[in-house]
Formats: sequence, C-alpha cells, structure tokens
Amino acid sequence: MPVTISVGPPEVTINQGSTFMVTAEDGQILADSDQGVFADDTRFVSHYAMFANGQSWQLLASATVSYYAARFHLTNPPFETEDGPVSGGTLALSLVRTVADGIHEDIDVTNHSLSPVRFNFEIALRSDFADLFEVKSRRFVRRGRITTTWDESRGELETSYTNRDFSRSFIYRLKHETSPAVYANGRISFDLSLKPGEHWRTCCDYILVRNGRERKPLGGCMHDEETGFDAVQRQWQQQATTLTSANEDFYRLYRQSVEDMGALRLHDHDFAPDMWLPAGGVPWFVTIFGRDSLIASLQNMIVFPRFAFGVLKKLAEYQATEMDDWRDAEPGKILHEIRFGELAHFKRIPHTPYYGTADATPLYLIVLHEAWKWLGDLSIGREYHDVAVRCLEWIDRYGDLDGDGFQEYKTRSSAGYENMGWKDAADSIVYPDGGLVRQPKALCELQGYVFDAWMRMAELFDALGETARADALRRRAADLQERFEKRFWCEDIGFYAFALDPDKQPVRTIASNVGHCLWSGLIKPDRAARVVERLMQPDMWSGWGVRTLSDRNPAYNPLSYQCGSVWPHDNGIIALGFKRYGFAKEAARIARDISEAASYFVSYRLPELYAGLEHRPGMFPVLYPGANVPQAWAAGSVFHLVQAILGLQADAPNGRLYVDPLLPPWLPNLTLSGLRVGAATVTLRFWREGERTRWEPSNIEGQLEIAERSCRPWNTAQHVRS
Repeated sequence: MPVTISVGPPEVTINQGSTFMVTAEDGQILADSDQGVFADDTRFVSHYAMFANGQSWQLLASATVSYYAARFHLTNPPFETEDGPVSGGTLALSLVRTVADGIHEDIDVTNHSLSPVRFNFEIALRSDFADLFEVKSRRFVRRGRITTTWDESRGELETSYTNRDFSRSFIYRLKHETSPAVYANGRISFDLSLKPGEHWRTCCDYILVRNGRERKPLGGCMHDEETGFDAVQRQWQQQATTLTSANEDFYRLYRQSVEDMGALRLHDHDFAPDMWLPAGGVPWFVTIFGRDSLIASLQNMIVFPRFAFGVLKKLAEYQATEMDDWRDAEPGKILHEIRFGELAHFKRIPHTPYYGTADATPLYLIVLHEAWKWLGDLSIGREYHDVAVRCLEWIDRYGDLDGDGFQEYKTRSSAGYENMGWKDAADSIVYPDGGLVRQPKALCELQGYVFDAWMRMAELFDALGETARADALRRRAADLQERFEKRFWCEDIGFYAFALDPDKQPVRTIASNVGHCLWSGLIKPDRAARVVERLMQPDMWSGWGVRTLSDRNPAYNPLSYQCGSVWPHDNGIIALGFKRYGFAKEAARIARDISEAASYFVSYRLPELYAGLEHRPGMFPVLYPGANVPQAWAAGSVFHLVQAILGLQADAPNGRLYVDPLLPPWLPNLTLSGLRVGAATVTLRFWREGERTRWEPSNIEGQLEIAERSCRPWNTAQHVRS
C-alpha cells in the first residue's frame, strides 16, 4: 500500500477575524516561543500549560476541526498522590477551543481506572502583551507595567498591561466549574476527586480587552450554537463559485481554498455582508494589506467578483494624501500594511499605515479594471475615478524616481524596507554572483504592472468618455514596451533582466519575476517562447512549481524565504502569463505541480511558500518554517490556475464571457457552477475527448453570451490611435 504523507506545521493554529491562537500540538503555549493568543497585533497569552500533580499531560492526538476550532486528546503520565501511585494512561483529558472574537475553552477529565483518583489539576497562564513585531523577531523590550488579580468568587483571572495611554487586558473567566478553583504561584488549581468512570468538566472564556473594548467569545460550550461569524462564512461559501471534478485532489484544493479565503475575513472591517477584505495570512499578517489583498481580489474574480469591492473601498480610504518620509508615503500611493499594536501606537514602527510598496498602486488600477470587466457596472469606475487618477499621478511623479520612464523604489524611512516588490525580503534581489542589489532598483515586474495598468485604465477611461486621457495612456504604454525591450532584454542569457540596478545596468539574474511580465502582457510575443522555456528549465522548475531564483545562483537556498523557494501565488500568476501567450500545456503543468504539492499538505491547505527542493520519487514538499497558513494569496492561487486552464476572460460590460480551455490528461473534467459575469450566472462543464477539450454551458440566468477566444497579450499597435 502507498504511504500517505501529510505535511503541516508542528503547531495548531485557529483563527477568526483578527483573533488567532497558535499552540504546540498538545494545546500548550510554550514559553520563549512565538506561540500565543493574539489580537490587534498584541500577544495576550504567552504561556499556557496543564499539569496533573505537577506532571505535564501527554499528547494522544490533536487536530483542527475547522479553521476556528481545535480538539486535543491527552492522557496522564504516572504520578504519585497521597493515596498512592496513579498509573499512566488511566486519565483522559479532552480540550476543545473555538475562536469567535474571544476564545472559548472546554476541559473534560475522565477517570478510566478501576480506583478513585484524587489529584490537583493545574493550569499555568502568563501574559507578556508583546507586540507582534517583537514576537516575530524575538527581540523584546520591557515597557509599561503588568498586574494580575484573582477574583475567587467569580473564578476570574485578569492580567492587565499599561504603558502611558496604551492598555490591554486578558481575562480568563471560568464557567460551570464543578469544583472550586484557587489561584497561587501563577497557576489556577482544582482539587479533583474522581470515582471510576467519573467525568469532571469546566469551561472558560478568554476575553481580550483593547482600550476598554472586550472581545468576548460568541460561541457556547462545545460550540453548540451558531454565531454571526458562522453565518457570514456560510453565506460566503454559498455565494462562491463551486468546482467539481473527477480529480479529487484538485477538487479538495479548490474547496479548502474557498474556506480559507473566508476564514481570513477581517470582520472588524466589513462594509456589508458581501463587501469585505481578507487578512494577508496567519499568524504574521492578520491585518489590512495592500499588495496581498489586491492580488487576492484578482484571484477571486472567478469565485465572487464583488470580493474586490471591500479591498478597493478600504484601500481608497487609506490612499496617501501627503509626503511622510517616516512612513514612505507620497500623495496617491496605496498602503503596504497597517498595524495596531504598541509599537505602532507609539510610532516606533512606521506601520500607521506604512506605504513601503512600489506595486500596490498600479495593482489597485488593475483590480479596478478587472472588477469592472467581471461585474459590468461602470459605476465602479465613476466611484473610484479620482482615486485612480491619483494613482496614475503617483506612478508618474513618485514611482519614476529619476524621470527615465521606468519604475524604481528607494526608501526614505529609517525603518523602511530594502525591497518594495512582492519579494520584499532584504536579501531577495541579487546579482548573478549572489551579491545584493542596492537601492534604487527598477524591478522588471513593476514595469509590467504599470504597462498593464495603463492599458486597462485606457479601456476604462474610454468607457467613461475620457478618450484623450485613454489615448495618452496607450501611447505611454507603447513607449514603455519599446524601452523595456531595449533595456531589459539580455540576449547573452536569452532572458529579461531581473531589474535595473542603481547605475541602470541590467541585473542578469534568472528569477521568477519575469513571469509576471508575461501575465501583464508587456513582453513582445516573439520573445515569449524563450521566457517560457527558460522558466521551465530544471534550475527554475522544481517539479513542485517554479522557483523564485535559479538554483545556479550562488545565493540560491531552497529553504530560504525568496531565494529559491516556491510560492503558489507566484506560480498562479506565471501560469496566467503562460496561457496569455498561448503556452497552455506549460500553464497546466504548473497547475499540476501546485495541486500535487497541495495534496501533501494537511487539509489541502496551501501554505504561503515551501522549499524549492527537487521533486523526486519518494519526496514530498517541505514547509518553510514560519510560513503563514492559511494565507490569502496562497489559497487564491488555485483560482488563478483554474482561470489559466480554462482561459476564462470576462467582458461583462458587453454581456460576454470568453473561454479558451485545454484540460490536461490529469484533469479529465471540470465543472464550475454559479459562475458570475455581470448580472448573469452560469454553469460551465468541460471535459476531454481524446486530445480535445469540449465544453457546454447550462443553467444560464440573465443575459450572457459565451464564446471561445484565445487569450492574448496587449497589442499596443492596435490600441494606439494615430
């Protein structure tokens, strides 16, 4: 029999909105780790442990039963009591936790021995109220004052932190305990006396307090009642396009990704039941993001196109209006991320919000156009017209630092990021010899994003009757395309430069970023085949997906963050780029890589990234330590892969949907149900007949014309008016 391998982090993570809990597999929160209970970028619980007469319980099994709930089963080691020894494995401890704003915890102890047992059951709790940035870096600075009080009559432990006008509190409130609790020496203790077969139960609430606002758990014991969070998650899954296929792995990956996208919903920032935005990922990016949320919106167009509304609205609210060097802000710029912890409160970090991203602003324009193409409602263009104009002005005035027509970035903040593209690790942009490229840097994909944004906004401005502005954008896009070919193409390596360095010299490093230029349509068609072929060479193609960096580069490390690892979202964008230039088989190969990798991960939940190790017989994907799971654009990568395989292109303003399907042998059939295009919905069934792919629509509601048309890059020569 084949061996089933499940890959996942050696931790248990549950989340709901901006509250999440990360524990060891036995449910405990280890001291001096990055585990804990978090909300609003603060760690409310930094240590949690359970004991039987001072001895730690032993894990039997644990699992997340949903994204917001986990169950743990433990048993006792041998220990001594006044009444004599207790054999190991005679007591059962069951622990159930659910997150719903706060956290609810159910604790059950059962005596399975033939004799009565009396012992102390203890829970140790500590709170450090560390800022999330401190937890991630593991560099802590003691500030403020922590106090703890125990109210025995209420069975309530409260630990509070105050630093000037910044305050947080954690309340551990016992409920329904059947024996009195005492608190001493940092532990809550229960004196338990259990007859053979007898059960003891208690439950408790974790209440997280921020500036007087309490996050209380909304669910009851054993989560036996539906909360508002459950209702909105169910509504999301009912709204989402469903996928069925004979390929069970692909089906499960898609279904899990829909659930993960809803699991990352930031409920505090909901505008309406169908207008919301996702967090970047758990545990490190549970907040509002620019680039991540925008790419997730693009991915979700085939799932629920109104998904983009919340992102467009929230990011517009935070669009920069003034220069601020500390936050790398300039008028018109779209934010990178915002934080709410102590360091942000006292402006020790610039994330209030921080604008250190060079790509979120053009990506905002791309999402705005794509939402219009899927929804068909021109009012979205009118509503965000001024926001879009300010984005375009930022691209011209601030995105191009030296006026040479290319997008570059350079931080002005003393705490700013070295890299401001999607590869934002400090060591991610390297020369062919592995040396670091210094600022300013003109990444290849930034030119692609701007080219695509200009072409898309030209189409939208035409629809709004602003033809002069549209024509000007097309002319600029055509000029950028010509200059990009001259400056970025490197004939000696048969590939485009990774970037232009501070001296405007091409960085001849083989990296995945060039695949994004295929997606944007920037690359001239006569060179696309060489790009596709190069990305699929063994040094770039791992068999689990395209690596971020060639394994021939001295800086290559398959276990690094962005110097040789594989990112699912990166591969989804590359697959769309392959399809755009007619390389459907190569796009499907990437889809197979990512879906096969997903089949090894617990619950088919794709992580943020995994190692770029070669796919060989007997191998399985290796999780990057500290990867966010779930993560929005990792979950959404399968939606891009589906779009690439089927060649879905919406033209809702004209009541049309175009398809260009090519199912690979490993995916013999696929059906999308409830696909929305404008005001219409449709079911599309695809299947293979020999080497051909057939398709048929059904259950069409509303006016929608469906036709077959090949995906293609922008042809600026055809679009520019003479």
